[in-house]
Amino acid sequence: MGFRLPAILRAKQILQRSPSANQTHAASVASDVPKGYLAVYVGEKQRKRFVIPISYLSKASFQDLLIQAEEEFGYDHPMGGLTIPCSENIFVDVISSLNCS
Repeated sequence: MGFRLPAILRAKQILQRSPSANQTHAASVASDVPKGYLAVYVGEKQRKRFVIPISYLSKASFQDLLIQAEEEFGYDHPMGGLTIPCSENIFVDVISSLNCS
């Protein structure tokens, strides 16, 4: 199985945090994410936080979600973290399919 390097590079750019006015809050939120995982915010209006394995970044179905995020927000995410602009149900379906594979 090969990695799509351009998609992974885009994901790394998306994951870079923009400077936050409240660095203490950002550090405390980041500390509750275990090593090897990342937090993402999902939802079209109200955002829900999910913690997912970083291994999902290399999966084609998750990369489709990253492309949607890039098209919607560019690299400036309103929540300060990776925000995925899809419904929670669609996200759960994608994650469930990744867990089964």
